[in-house]
Amino acid sequence: MTPTLDNCGDVHTLPDLTPWLRDGDTIMWGQACAEPRTLTRALVAQRSAFRRLNLLLGIDVGGTLQPAHADHFSFLSYCGAGGNRALAQAGLLDILPSPYSLLQRDLARRNVRVDVVLLQVSAPDRDGRYRLGHAYDLLAEALRHARVVIAEVHPAVPRTRGTCALRREQIDLLVPAQEAPLEMTPPVPSAIEEQIAHHVASLIEDRATLQVGLGGVAEATLRLLCDRRGLGFHSGIAGDALVDLVEAGALTNAFKRRDTGVSVAGLLMGSRRLSRFADDNPALELRGTQDTHGAEVLRALPRFTAINSAIEVDLTGQANAEVANSMYLGAVGGAPDFLRAAHASEGGLPIIALRATAGTRSRIVASLSGPVSTARCDAGVMVTEHGIADLRGCGLAQRMRRMIAIAAPEHREELERKASTLF
Repeated sequence: MTPTLDNCGDVHTLPDLTPWLRDGDTIMWGQACAEPRTLTRALVAQRSAFRRLNLLLGIDVGGTLQPAHADHFSFLSYCGAGGNRALAQAGLLDILPSPYSLLQRDLARRNVRVDVVLLQVSAPDRDGRYRLGHAYDLLAEALRHARVVIAEVHPAVPRTRGTCALRREQIDLLVPAQEAPLEMTPPVPSAIEEQIAHHVASLIEDRATLQVGLGGVAEATLRLLCDRRGLGFHSGIAGDALVDLVEAGALTNAFKRRDTGVSVAGLLMGSRRLSRFADDNPALELRGTQDTHGAEVLRALPRFTAINSAIEVDLTGQANAEVANSMYLGAVGGAPDFLRAAHASEGGLPIIALRATAGTRSRIVASLSGPVSTARCDAGVMVTEHGIADLRGCGLAQRMRRMIAIAAPEHREELERKASTLF
């Protein structure tokens, strides 16, 4: 079926968004590979038609927004990742310091208002419905409350299965995309990341249900699990390594008590290979955050294994995943939700994996230099290239000894000196 397109004009002409926007509107779009580049480029080009527009941002991998665009834009985000870093460094990025699971609640209660949603959608399916392609996560809730929905359609956007699809009458303006969806090449892990991944993989047994965060360690770990059997997948993010596990016969979701036989994610962040795998695949569904991050959903998954990272971790297990050198680079994200759920899951495993150093500085510290993103009560297993520290059931003194043992050797003496003064 050929989609009906509005107001398209010449293929090299950006669509006119100005009739649909109002001064002071808050605008949101799909993050990472789900960014509708034709629409966001049009928004940037036409921003001077408005005194001020507020942008609610997710992870930016396209580099569309620049500090110079603050002449007519205000920037708000839950994270400082990707292209948001330049905005943060320029002092232009305001942060929502919220766990990812609560952002949907804030959208539902209108604590965070979204007036306009820009979407990247697939060509319509046999029932005439447009799929959200690479991202459902927060978009599903934002669509319920937005005044205006504008979408671009491209044949390379996968018709992902999930809980949200749009009929034509639910889209106010539909235009053809002028470029293919963004791709993210899987990161090549460093030698140190490979060491960390080997430690993490050694902890993971058959039939575990996996959740992974961003970064080379997460992808490298998944690729080391191709010899496992009966694995499940339930995560905020899915990358190319998901395909590797399926093709190796390791990932079947056969032992999940809910969504049996189905991998669940909120975002696809990978290459065209991942998009082709996801296209009309009944074994993969994208869901909103109430499913991907919901406490009751996660704790019901047996052997739920959460693999996340942090900027730094202190000797008692507190983690800072947000700020480095006084710059907001990360996010509270989903780690607190996933780690807490892994504690509650039958046979669950809560893991934080990170390099022991950043340059010459230790990332195992006596006191955090930034906020506590994950509380020590939610700490589980810490992993660096120097080993594994299982903090579960440990008192503070034992935690400190175990954390020092996985710090870089050149920093251990100083950490022991500081530990002696903490309590």
